[in-house]
Amino acid sequence: MIQNPLDFFAKAGRSSPQAAAANVEFAAGHKNMLQLIELRWIAVIGQITTIASAILIFGIELPLVHMLQVLACLIAFNVASHLRWHERRPVSNGEMFMALLVDVASLTVLLYLSGGITNPFAFLYLLQVILSAVLLEVLWTWTIVLITIACMAGLAMYAQPLALPFDHARGIASLYIQGLLVCFALNAALLVMFISRISDTLRQKAAQLASLRQHAVEEEHIVRMGLLASGAAHELGTPLATVSVILGDWKRMPQFRDDPSLLEEITEMQTQLQRCKSIVSGILLSAGEARGESAVRTTVRSFLDGLVKGWRASRSAPAFQYNNRILEDRPVAFDSALKQTIDNLLDNALEASPDWVGLDAWIEDGSLYVAVTDRGPGFAPAMLGQIGKPYQSTKTKPGHGLGLFLAVNVVRKLGGSVTAVNRQEGGAQVTLTLPLSSIELEKEGF
Repeated sequence: MIQNPLDFFAKAGRSSPQAAAANVEFAAGHKNMLQLIELRWIAVIGQITTIASAILIFGIELPLVHMLQVLACLIAFNVASHLRWHERRPVSNGEMFMALLVDVASLTVLLYLSGGITNPFAFLYLLQVILSAVLLEVLWTWTIVLITIACMAGLAMYAQPLALPFDHARGIASLYIQGLLVCFALNAALLVMFISRISDTLRQKAAQLASLRQHAVEEEHIVRMGLLASGAAHELGTPLATVSVILGDWKRMPQFRDDPSLLEEITEMQTQLQRCKSIVSGILLSAGEARGESAVRTTVRSFLDGLVKGWRASRSAPAFQYNNRILEDRPVAFDSALKQTIDNLLDNALEASPDWVGLDAWIEDGSLYVAVTDRGPGFAPAMLGQIGKPYQSTKTKPGHGLGLFLAVNVVRKLGGSVTAVNRQEGGAQVTLTLPLSSIELEKEGF
């Protein structure tokens, strides 16, 4: 079964925007080339049928050997085109032009051998002209138009007329009129069939390019937010350090040291201050452009167990259900941005469901799955189709809705995906899927 090139290269969006756009163009060109190959096979079958009918049914004398030689050359060219289709090289406008030119040349030779413009099938030139208008750039299209006009003129000057009685007075009973009707029906059917398919290819190409442009805008948005967060983290470092020193001094002062309630409050303030400093450090660590700058060597189970332990220590979640179903621990390199992503998902679940939050983790088919569940109100139906878009949130506060947006883009950079569903028993579930190949380390290098 021939694979759809547009589906095959849809995964190219994980590369750079320029490479992804080039791959979309590449896939569309290959699919259009496949349309021409299929059309050429139909043309060969139709021409063989027409030649056989003309000779056997209507008794028209035709140079059968020469016409079969032309068809053999056309078949050989189509086989070569099919081999070329399997190559992973872009299909240029020049190649499409040459392919259409071969079709025009073969039709011209067959018409020359069978009556020239007196052959009712001479109007099949229109099929080549319309296909060129859809597939080629304007200059190449006008070149095809001029070539077909020259071929028609040459046939009128040099081809021998077809031995058909031009009895147009007989109307539909005229053999020439019948040939014209068959030619018109072929033109119309083939144009509807293939132009609609080519139009679908162009629409898919436009939709994929629009999606790539949207991704580029979202990534630019992330870069701007990253720069803003990095700048804010640098600015917050000094006042946080100052507050830390002041709290340390207060803790040693007799009036605070001798008062247990005040000492407990200062200790709690220091704990929260340390959490703020950890968040700022994480932002600065994730601001590096290379993934390796913030990657940590660990194992899947250790990473998730440590993440859950840290999250529970800094949040007040009355009921937290952690189910780590990973049986085979594997060495991996986890980015701090991925840790923050899962933390954000847990924070969102806790805000939607203060009484209960769940986290499940498992490995299946070479991918790591992390599912965060809650018992909150769930997602609005309109939002489920907008997951991963910035500022899509059920919360009315400004700035909300970035958690899932950041999660989707961080995971997408690693070749994964994020899905969100409403659970039948109530609440929502957000599942993060990450290919192990993007984070796994070789065991001997761990």
